[in-house]
Amino acid sequence: MCPHRPAAPALLIHPDEVARFDRGGGVATIPYVGKWNSGRATITTGQTVFQPGTGLPLHSHNVEESVLILEGEATAEIAGEFFDLETGQATWVPADVPHRFFNRGQGAMRIYWVYGGRDVTRTITATGETFEHLSTHDRGGAPTT
Repeated sequence: MCPHRPAAPALLIHPDEVARFDRGGGVATIPYVGKWNSGRATITTGQTVFQPGTGLPLHSHNVEESVLILEGEATAEIAGEFFDLETGQATWVPADVPHRFFNRGQGAMRIYWVYGGRDVTRTITATGETFEHLSTHDRGGAPTT
């Protein structure tokens, strides 16, 4: 392990040192880079872990998003189409396009996500409710069955 940290404003993120954001229903997020720890970052990044059979509801963001599958088997729903994804595959979704990811495998599924902005919102497609990403209202992990 590297004994030093880079000079500010650069960051070195250790996932085991970051408080997890419990989204409920077997889904947890590990925030990496964002306005909570950087005054200069123009992106927002993190990792989300989905237990088997879980996912998030169909939603959209006010900014573009790229997702990389780090582990497991995912299904992505993007603009009404379904795509099966495996480790190493990635997606890019423009702002305001409804999408979701869920775990279709038997083990944990981990994704790394990057948003193209620092003031990210999530709008739930079914209700139209919009809230700040990773705020107390940003819950909703649940079984997909």
